[in-house]
Amino acid sequence: MPIRVLVADDQSLIRAAFRLILDAEPDIEVISEAADGEAAVRLARALRPDVTLMDLRMPKLDGVRATELLAGPGVTDPLKVVVVTTYDVDESIYAALQAGACGFLLKDVGPGWLAEAVRAAAKGEALVSPSVTVRLLRHITERAAERADLPLTGRELDVVLAVARGSTNAEIAADLRISLSTVKSHLASVQEKLAARNRTEIAIWAWQRRLVV
Repeated sequence: MPIRVLVADDQSLIRAAFRLILDAEPDIEVISEAADGEAAVRLARALRPDVTLMDLRMPKLDGVRATELLAGPGVTDPLKVVVVTTYDVDESIYAALQAGACGFLLKDVGPGWLAEAVRAAAKGEALVSPSVTVRLLRHITERAAERADLPLTGRELDVVLAVARGSTNAEIAADLRISLSTVKSHLASVQEKLAARNRTEIAIWAWQRRLVV
């Protein structure tokens, strides 16, 4: 079954381009488009797409609030939202992360990045544009409030550092010479200890403490 995608962007050319790119992939299907934030929330709730690509700056309801309504901490059955923006890093992107976004891309990324971000989000992972990663994590390191340290085992810390560097589960398993199920078990334990909702928040925790440079 293909990954079902909703594209939310106020620019019709962007929506058309994303549809063209994603529909060309054999395992991805764009099921609908939204031209504003209110429509994005309404359609996402009705259609339950596997992944929603969300622009930040849209009329009626901005992408941050729309993301919060679809994927925020208070949502009973949250959806997967990937923010796609023309801006590198600003308060809006950090706010979108806090609102529950599981990935960030710039609109000028290549077709391969867009498709892989959709696949990653559908699997519960995250893919972030390199330039966004650098500036976002620097921003978080400088501005985010420190949280109390929670104990991690040595192997859990190895997994956290790999996640912070952007490694997939398969790459972590290969690098650490452990099974994929063991990686997932460590990640589940880390998320519980750090109260992290996803891989992005695990990476933030590591960068806040300057464990990765």
